[in-house]
Amino acid sequence: MALVDTLLPEFDHEMSVTRKLLERVPEERFGWKPHEKSSTLGQLAQHVATLPMWGSITVNQSELDLSGSQQLPPVTNRAELLALFDGHVAGSRAAIAGKSDAELMAPWTLKFGGKTLFTMPKAAVWRSFVMSHLIHHRGQLSVYLRIQNVPLPSMYGPSADENPFT
Repeated sequence: MALVDTLLPEFDHEMSVTRKLLERVPEERFGWKPHEKSSTLGQLAQHVATLPMWGSITVNQSELDLSGSQQLPPVTNRAELLALFDGHVAGSRAAIAGKSDAELMAPWTLKFGGKTLFTMPKAAVWRSFVMSHLIHHRGQLSVYLRIQNVPLPSMYGPSADENPFT
């Protein structure tokens, strides 16, 4: 089985679950944060919505230097948040679809200021910096929403708020 055939079903599932969570982010609470050192709800939601972009960067480039990264303008409502997410998901899915094992095993390097932070195969970067990174921050976002009494969708089985088996 080709690597892409193992990566895409997981990507599709995780993006579907992530979108369900982003759909519930209350835009009137974008400025709320649980602690002074925490990101705001809006900042965290935007980060989650932006993370799928790493998929196309990983597949289409051989390296990225973070020192040249620009800050995106903040989203101001849920519609912008979902449009941002949907665009990045579509771009990343299109970028990886049909890629060969050789293309996905090619090295990818993350740099900062010209200094190499790491080099790994693109498939490993996809799993760690795209998927695991997104899932980590999606978990944080679910806690933010729980604290705000926002009902959570089912993700890997029934949630306390949404049980498809009842």
